[in-house]
Amino acid sequence: MEIRAVLDTNVVLAAENSSNPDSPNREIIRRWLAGDFVLLVTDDVVSEYAEKLLSIGKLSQEILRFLSSIYVLSQAVQIRFFHLRHYPADFDDVHFLLCAINGEASHLVSYDPHLLDLRAVYDDFTVCLPLQFLQDLRKLD
Repeated sequence: MEIRAVLDTNVVLAAENSSNPDSPNREIIRRWLAGDFVLLVTDDVVSEYAEKLLSIGKLSQEILRFLSSIYVLSQAVQIRFFHLRHYPADFDDVHFLLCAINGEASHLVSYDPHLLDLRAVYDDFTVCLPLQFLQDLRKLD
């Protein structure tokens, strides 16, 4: 089974902010870079990554290096289907859901309670915390 995941910005920021090289969020990024799963992105998702990384004080060169990796190693998703069964309480989360639906994701990984509250609504992919995602990845090892 191929794992196809959308990472919410809070997962990317947690990886970037972690001082522990063995943190779960850093492991997720390392596993993506190693090809253990397909990272799904849209222009809106990548723009949010860049915006939030800038807001936490990451240097432009670090951000460009990360974004370059995304463009080379992730799968760009074209949004063709805009209908959502249920909209999240935070409208900023819509583009993560659209990416997951249009990209035929197996996982949407987030710490955001607004997205996690939608687990029962979106059963065609798993909406989960990073630790559950890592458990699913490790099952394939």
